[in-house]
Amino acid sequence: MFEVARLAGVSHQTVSRVINDSPDVSDATRAKVEAAIAQLGYRRSNSARALASNRSRTVGLIACSINFFGPINTLASIETGVRRHDMFLSVAIVPRAEFERQGFDSAARSFSEQDVDALICIAPTDKTLLSALRMSTTIPRILLTSSHGTFASDEAVALGGTGGPLAFIGIDQWSAMRDVATLLHDLGHRDALYLTGAKGWRDAVTRHMAWDHYAAKLGIASRTLDVDSWDASAAYAATTEALDGYLSSGQPVPTAIVTANDNQAAAVMRALHEHGLRIPQDVSVVGFDDIPGADNFYPPLTTVHPQFDQVGVKATGALLSLLGEGDAPEFDRTAHGMGLVPADLATRDSTGPAPSRG
Repeated sequence: MFEVARLAGVSHQTVSRVINDSPDVSDATRAKVEAAIAQLGYRRSNSARALASNRSRTVGLIACSINFFGPINTLASIETGVRRHDMFLSVAIVPRAEFERQGFDSAARSFSEQDVDALICIAPTDKTLLSALRMSTTIPRILLTSSHGTFASDEAVALGGTGGPLAFIGIDQWSAMRDVATLLHDLGHRDALYLTGAKGWRDAVTRHMAWDHYAAKLGIASRTLDVDSWDASAAYAATTEALDGYLSSGQPVPTAIVTANDNQAAAVMRALHEHGLRIPQDVSVVGFDDIPGADNFYPPLTTVHPQFDQVGVKATGALLSLLGEGDAPEFDRTAHGMGLVPADLATRDSTGPAPSRG
């Protein structure tokens, strides 16, 4: 840095300001410094910065079961958020069975050798959340999970204990399900099927609880189809069996089907088409996640669009706050000790007015 400063004819503090994109540098001075950097091939040394600041500028992320749309997008948004703050993300993907059996400690040990400044955990199940809380560490942790499972997020600390600063962040699934129930109610739907997600997943529990709450509040009679999977095949089998039962017995098919994710919604739509039922004239369908291509289903799928990009922004802001480098991020809504990121309802052609049954 001092060599760059000498070549550019400025102080090393000015070089530092240019490198850190400070606005307090004139365009002419910035151009001279950047030319000197290019001529000398200067690159910052993270090791040197770590020695000077006692910070590695590295964040460890531990995740399991990222072969689903939500966790993949969450991980990508975190990497983007961390990089924007000139930090590095080191990722450990642990198989779920190993994760729940051995906890976080094996992955945490490898991160301790890297001297990470903080940890972020994507904890989709009750067991992974408790493992994240029980790990032996005092460095700050950001826990990304859902508000409910067999226990609420604010109850998890008492169950799991903690050894350092914590922040909980999740998607606002209760408000999303309120919007789904309100849409269907306003369209005249008074009976529905709800397909659950994989057992043990906090997303599945939260969405189901929220749907049941708002459906009952709005007078929508809802029957639950237990689908212990996020995959389309299980949803297709369950929906086909249910439709066969309705049609063979002469009972009316519910006018709306709400699913725990978009894979299930695609399977439901296939089953409805195969049974000669029109969407949305006979049955409306709603998904969750707004996966790529959902707007090109036949018909385009009404679904919940979680703001995954904001998860990364909020998670990065929270970890910087826990490290004493900024204010805690603001959330439009918090619940059960958790900062909630919005999820918007994308209304498309798979929902319409309930059919008349006069």
